[in-house]
Amino acid sequence: MKNINYLLNPLVFVLVAGLCFTSCEDKLKEQDGQLGTGDLDYTKTSDMILPLIGAYGQIYSRGWEDPLLLGVRGDDVNAGGLGDQQPFADTDRFNYDKNYWMYNSLWTNMYSDILDINNARETIQTYKDFAPQSAYAKADQFMAETKVLSGWTHLQMSRVWGPVFIITKSDVSDDLANGVASKAEVMQYVSDLMDEAIPNLPDMRPNQRTDVPGGVTKYTALAVKAMANLELENYQEVANAAGAIINSNKFVLFNDFYELFKKPGELSDENLFEFQFSDYGSATGSVNNHLYAPFGPENWTPARAGASGGWGFYEPSFKYIKFMLDRNDKVRLQTSVLFTNRGIAELKTDPAYATLPSWISNTTPDGDIINDYNRAKFSSGKHYLPSNQLTEGRNDYGSGKNFIVIRYAEILLMYAEALTKGANGNGMTADQAVNLVRHRAGLGDLSGVTHAQVMDEKFAELAMEWGVRYFDLIRLKNYGELSYDGRVFSADKALLPYPQAQVDLLPLGNQ
Repeated sequence: MKNINYLLNPLVFVLVAGLCFTSCEDKLKEQDGQLGTGDLDYTKTSDMILPLIGAYGQIYSRGWEDPLLLGVRGDDVNAGGLGDQQPFADTDRFNYDKNYWMYNSLWTNMYSDILDINNARETIQTYKDFAPQSAYAKADQFMAETKVLSGWTHLQMSRVWGPVFIITKSDVSDDLANGVASKAEVMQYVSDLMDEAIPNLPDMRPNQRTDVPGGVTKYTALAVKAMANLELENYQEVANAAGAIINSNKFVLFNDFYELFKKPGELSDENLFEFQFSDYGSATGSVNNHLYAPFGPENWTPARAGASGGWGFYEPSFKYIKFMLDRNDKVRLQTSVLFTNRGIAELKTDPAYATLPSWISNTTPDGDIINDYNRAKFSSGKHYLPSNQLTEGRNDYGSGKNFIVIRYAEILLMYAEALTKGANGNGMTADQAVNLVRHRAGLGDLSGVTHAQVMDEKFAELAMEWGVRYFDLIRLKNYGELSYDGRVFSADKALLPYPQAQVDLLPLGNQ
């Protein structure tokens, strides 16, 4: 780690961290009318779960810009948004403006979450200090859950910026004094943190939990560990962690890829981690939504009249669409892309795609018509909720839709990749793992699967999901794939620059 002499006032961070106890709306009960952490009754052991719920509330409350910025540089997705947010479009083309508000927002969103999560863990520890011994195991479980949330967040931060601060507690003085850690150090920290957490976590799927339905479990931690070791190119550890998930026999692929990303797929046996949202099935009253509008088409004719459209800021690329057509990968392409007639017409100008399958249409399987609009030619189908699945009376685009973060298909493909990179498997073969994913997509078996074939399968399966494609290409130094459709990528563009607002505050260097 690089030492620094400058310390940001820890009080600022503590104040930010304390906000998690007042921002979770009806998910947090009032505690004798007092919400300040300094006034909690720590002898009331039944309230020990409340700071954990607060931590989940914080990590679910993502800024709309976060997943867009994480994914936009991949060759699977383009910025869209033509005529608005030019620095976002520039980012898609690897031209970075460190003063762009999105960069600073992602940084502050992520670190605010980490600090809130740390504060929650410390509060749970204080509850444990006053609790009877019979409650210790539950306290340890809750604190382990916060480690998984923190680990996932650190992992995303380091994927984007490389060297970042590792923040381990709410008093950040020591952590800041240590300076930024290298990407390898961050990923090892995440892996080690998951090892700490795993023994205390429930041995079940998230959808089997009754105390915090959908909350993280042992297998979520194993997934995060596998992801961190993938970044380290420690493929045996990837195989070990992913293999443990596979050999648990607790997870299966949801049978319908199209519906997986819609209401029927919520809390399915495939999902290891998902952000949960709801309008509680009611036309009025409280609502807890992610803002999906940036992903949606700016102009559509919904099957259910009155449903709102989106902003057109996340456009599947022509490169991805052509790749999928070449594979005859209907199920996943029809799920992943919302087509406009304008986009279809432009696709046909390429002689290789002059004749398209009849199912390529601007009408979705649920009857929503995607009209032409200026900001993009396509929209993301994975972030689309059919208008007929909206709660009656709710019209916001994607209202009540959960946001899948980690799913079993990714585990299978990480496992297969590790094996093709020389790791030893502990049960299933690479062929079996890849073919499970292909079967769900209606594709035939592969035999003697190669690393290149696994990466093609990841491209097809995980496009537009949390930047997986971009970070894979960066890890493998497969930079040529990112120079497409007029874009020119070079290795020095792999990381975003630190936000200028943070450089002014902390001596982060000139990255």
